[in-house]
Amino acid sequence: MKIRKTLSATTAVAAMLGAGAAFAQGPYTIGITQNNVGVDSYQTTYEKAFIAAAEKNENVETVVLDAGGDVARQIAQMQDLIQQEVDAIIIWPTNGKAVIPAVREAHQAGIPVVVTNSNIAEEGFDFVSSFSGPDNITQGARAAEIMCDRFKDLGIAGEAQIVEITGQPGYTTAIERSKGFTDRLPEVCPDVTLLESQPGDWSREKSQKVMEAFLVKYDDIDGVYAGDDNMGVGALNAAKAAGRAEDITFVGATNFAVGYEAMERGEYWGSIYQSPVDDAEAALQTAIDVLEGKDVPFLNYFDTPKITQENMDQFTKPVF
Repeated sequence: MKIRKTLSATTAVAAMLGAGAAFAQGPYTIGITQNNVGVDSYQTTYEKAFIAAAEKNENVETVVLDAGGDVARQIAQMQDLIQQEVDAIIIWPTNGKAVIPAVREAHQAGIPVVVTNSNIAEEGFDFVSSFSGPDNITQGARAAEIMCDRFKDLGIAGEAQIVEITGQPGYTTAIERSKGFTDRLPEVCPDVTLLESQPGDWSREKSQKVMEAFLVKYDDIDGVYAGDDNMGVGALNAAKAAGRAEDITFVGATNFAVGYEAMERGEYWGSIYQSPVDDAEAALQTAIDVLEGKDVPFLNYFDTPKITQENMDQFTKPVF
């Protein structure tokens, strides 16, 4: 049987707005609707870590849902959680704009919403209690710095040409990582040319096909920036098959195990280290802190440092 706190969500949120009001101490029922657990190992690991963290907390009961990458399904899941009168909702948005009406509906029902991993569009911020996850703009900027530093070491910073493989169109993480990269690269390496960007949809297979097309179209590619290592390794596989991998610097964001292993082999240069376990645990704790009335920053980021072949011995191999 699902455990619920004695104070209703609407009453609890109303109490939050009152000066000096007391907050309920639980137990809490927290619902989560995720983006697409089956699409990659990061999201699979995130879900396992989220469930494990919730099971360790006797004061929390969770309703764990997955949208399967379908916006309509996620909106329906949000409405279902609202009807269940959960105490808080965590959403990993399938699309940063399309889910705003459902988030607003939860807000109007007095249910606090925490956005996890990938933020919603800015026009929905008024309906959100907090965002818990990585700073994707910073991740993209750091990836650009990794790429630029490598080109400088190779002596090609004044002439290098690169391509970019982005994540799923409309997905905030994909948009922000690309923006961070493309804004920062001209600042640190103004003579590097970005030839083209194409979406890889977080898929290794699709990214391999995108890279195959790039290799046919461009005779000279010095670097590839991918929105995560899953896509980056897809691009690497295409370049290896074409016999051109040794001439290309591969940089990603979100260091997957396959990216880490490729770095160990000297085939993949660098990425951004991001733990799905930290991500999941931070989201759950943020929701609990909101319910307990703690002072939670709206943008509740956790750090995601640079990792390259030069410093990878300081990091453990990702489990996803």
